[in-house]
Amino acid sequence: MEVFTAALVLALKLGLPILIIAVVVGLIIAILQAATQVHEQTLSFAPKAVVVALALLILGPWMINSCIEFMTYIFDLMATVGVS
Repeated sequence: MEVFTAALVLALKLGLPILIIAVVVGLIIAILQAATQVHEQTLSFAPKAVVVALALLILGPWMINSCIEFMTYIFDLMATVGVS
C-alpha cells in the first residue's frame, strides 16, 4: 500500500504542473477569444502546445530526477523483501 501511495503522489507531482500550465494558458486564450470574438480552433491549440513543450523542457530534469528517486526507492524495497 505504501508503494501504491508513493506512486500516486509521484504521478500527481509530475502531472499537475503541466496540467495547471495548460489550463492557465487555455483560460487566457479563451478570454482573449471571447474579447475579440475570434473563435479559431488552431488559435487555442498552438499556444498551449508551445507552452506545454517549453514547460516540459524546463521541468524535464526535475521530472527525471523524481522518477529516478522513486525507482531507487522501489529497488531498495525489493532488496529488503526477503531479508529478516
